[in-house]
Amino acid sequence: MKIEKDRVVRFHYTVSEVGQEPLESSADREPIAILIGHGNIIPGLEAAMQDKAAGEKFAVDVPAAEAYGERREGMGQRIPKKHFGNTKLAPGMQVVLQTNFGPRAVTVEKVGHSVVDVDLNHPMAGKDLHFDVEIVEVREASAEEIEHGHVHGDGGHHH
Repeated sequence: MKIEKDRVVRFHYTVSEVGQEPLESSADREPIAILIGHGNIIPGLEAAMQDKAAGEKFAVDVPAAEAYGERREGMGQRIPKKHFGNTKLAPGMQVVLQTNFGPRAVTVEKVGHSVVDVDLNHPMAGKDLHFDVEIVEVREASAEEIEHGHVHGDGGHHH
């Protein structure tokens, strides 16, 4: 079965900046499960998966624009320190903040007495990424998965 819209794909990946050492890999854990065509992974990687099948391995370079986007200037924000709880903060740290629009990864730029300056750009924004991918399984999605826009069960979401 080939990968196409509304199919569930389970896969392993290793990601690095192009020409750099790996940043993250799923090799030591369960494969990632996604529903194709619903914006669950970066567009460049999803496009590279099209028409692949279980057992296939491939490598792809994804430019920043098709990954986490280009870095945008003016994305700094000053946030009251209380929103970080008891987390010990330092410049350069990546922290996930709960916002009105869901969780958001930010990078700490400066820690003051009562406020924290953060960069709202995604930590991988502006970076061209290299992926090594192994497709583990491809299956039809259930009607409920398609309706919800994400995978349920093994490797996916549990309600």
